[in-house]
Amino acid sequence: MQIDPEQLNTRDMYTWMVNSVLPRPIAWVSTRSNSGINNLAPFSFFNAVCARPPTLMFCPSHDRHGRPKDTYRNVEETREFVVNIAPWSLLGALNDTAASLPPEESEFERFDIESAPSVRVAAPRVAKASISFECTLDRIIAFSEGPAAGHAVFGRIVWVHVADDVLGADGWPDVQRVDPIGRLGGNNYTRLGAIQSLERPL
Repeated sequence: MQIDPEQLNTRDMYTWMVNSVLPRPIAWVSTRSNSGINNLAPFSFFNAVCARPPTLMFCPSHDRHGRPKDTYRNVEETREFVVNIAPWSLLGALNDTAASLPPEESEFERFDIESAPSVRVAAPRVAKASISFECTLDRIIAFSEGPAAGHAVFGRIVWVHVADDVLGADGWPDVQRVDPIGRLGGNNYTRLGAIQSLERPL
């Protein structure tokens, strides 16, 4: 099968991508608006960028009407956010926060998700996250405008919270204890399966 992206509408191209790039890590991004409303939303177009400077990236899109969503607007206004790595035990809560709520309503309160204060940014973190990265905005790259417009948000990591119970005997996060949620296509999520260790070639 061969596919020409220019012959597909945005929804069909999105469906091909999310059913092919698998599994995807999830950034559970918490922000605070200028008016003090705490927002929380998941993004599976997400990954680490580099370690010097320590940088993460996630990609919020505008809604079907071309309006920026709460997370994007808050980051643009306050220039900070927190990327939370949720364990499998929080899958239901994470999925709940994908709902579209009005800007004046907080997902933390609506879905009874415990928050905790951050150290370097105003936005709270998810208290029961395995790991939380406090970030300040580095830059936003806009790839398009209008409905479903894509943007890449790059954040500089300025503080990291690691739950003590996810650390292994070597002092580093143990992937089994972190128990991260992976995103698949459609309504599907996944958790860790088989792990194969291989020495990297010199």
